[in-house]
Amino acid sequence: MKKYIIYGLLLLTVLINSCQKTKYPGGVISPYIPIYDLKNLYKGSDLTLTAELMYGSNAISGVVISDHSGGNLPAGLLIIQDKKRLSLVRGISIPIGADATKYVPGDSVAVTISGGVLTRANGLLQVTGIAPTAVTKLGSGKTITPNRVGSNLVLARPQDYESSLVAIVKGGFDPIPQPTDTYSGDKLLNDGFDNIILHTEATATFANNTGLPFSANYYGIVIPKIGSDGKLVAQHRIRTLDDVVVLSSTVEIPSAIISGLIADPMGTDANNEYIQFIATRDINFAVTPFSVVTTNNAGASTPTGFPTRGWATGDVRTYKFNLTSGTVSKGEFFYVGGANKLINSTGSTSIASAKWIRSFNYSTTDGDGFGTKTTNLLANSGNAYGVALFEGTAVDVNTRPIDCVFISSGGSLFSAGPPAVGYRIANNDFYDAINPITLAAQPFYRQGTNTLFFPYHPNTVADQGYYYKFGGIYSVTLGKWVKVRSATHFQLTKTSQLNEIEGVFPAPSADNPDGVPATALK
Repeated sequence: MKKYIIYGLLLLTVLINSCQKTKYPGGVISPYIPIYDLKNLYKGSDLTLTAELMYGSNAISGVVISDHSGGNLPAGLLIIQDKKRLSLVRGISIPIGADATKYVPGDSVAVTISGGVLTRANGLLQVTGIAPTAVTKLGSGKTITPNRVGSNLVLARPQDYESSLVAIVKGGFDPIPQPTDTYSGDKLLNDGFDNIILHTEATATFANNTGLPFSANYYGIVIPKIGSDGKLVAQHRIRTLDDVVVLSSTVEIPSAIISGLIADPMGTDANNEYIQFIATRDINFAVTPFSVVTTNNAGASTPTGFPTRGWATGDVRTYKFNLTSGTVSKGEFFYVGGANKLINSTGSTSIASAKWIRSFNYSTTDGDGFGTKTTNLLANSGNAYGVALFEGTAVDVNTRPIDCVFISSGGSLFSAGPPAVGYRIANNDFYDAINPITLAAQPFYRQGTNTLFFPYHPNTVADQGYYYKFGGIYSVTLGKWVKVRSATHFQLTKTSQLNEIEGVFPAPSADNPDGVPATALK
């Protein structure tokens, strides 16, 4: 036993000596704390920053986003951002006085902040007590990648986005500006998610400029203020007029929009599928005809491969209904589909009393102009299907719809070519014929940013009678979606009534106090 004890002591001595002789210095703490971590140190009261509090760091580094040449930012603030933690863009403001004007967007800087105070002043989180000499310029001309954020997210968590450069994309003013209106003051900017305040100081160089665009991207810095209830209220501030990228100066209002559909009713699909629309104006279809085209991209749908003729491909891939008679009033729902006019296939409630503009037995009759008779207008295979609404009845490979929706993304939908082929999209809440960030042409579904779609219901068992209610709010006055569509799937029964697909259903509940409203106009 004594022998083993001696051997053990000798081994311990060797290990201790080995550790003492090593030259490995261990991990080296970065001098720069990520801005994300810095902001998380603030718990509501002033905090004097030390290396100990900052996990051994004493500085921050990032890219400058402040530009004082337009006079629309709080004077004296150097505003920088980084994305060093979780790839999340976070920013911070540092008051350094007149020296803040020496730095321009794209400058790379390091700032020693140990000894400064992390505080919220006038609603904005800042590091105060920092001398201009604590700032070191490391470089210039750094690319600032656009950070597109929905206004609803900024409004919900202004503390996350304050002092960072945010792109409000496809923003339009509410109400629509008059030709003599200027940028000065607070204006409501809507991007389809919510209204956010676009604030312009009366002394800004562009405050009195007129000609506010109908639709534009607004690249600005989020500068919150304290509201009357003591909570943070997000404000979006452009720095100069170069931060406004005009997308459109004219209002384009589709005459009707797609508001719901049933693709797999409870029972046979043949002659029982239908699509719901809502009119944004009074329409006499005999005077101004329209057409509806469906696309089914199940693996067995012919012709196979990419749709070289787009919505006009025909056969079993696309099917057309011409709308050439009947009338609807603004705000009225109308329907296109099978002749049975039943809410949920065979044996269910008749909804023949609804406004049907075009209905016939598509399982025994070819489409109007193209499309072979079929038992399934809309796929149930997991591959994508879609619906498009066109002005007029002439639809070819180059015709662009006034509205369209897609469910899922599978199948042969788009080929970049050359030449590029696919299903042309409408400019709506989901799709853009011109990329709103890069301004590159992207006329097809699955091209560029046109990748959004409504998902299949997670219950993939066939014949369950799930209706897709798209919801959303479209403002005819503003000519845009002020609340984007989002599909809600709910199961119809054989005794379901028309009000379930045209009204608020499912009804309000504790979990969902608003219920599920149908698409509405504003």
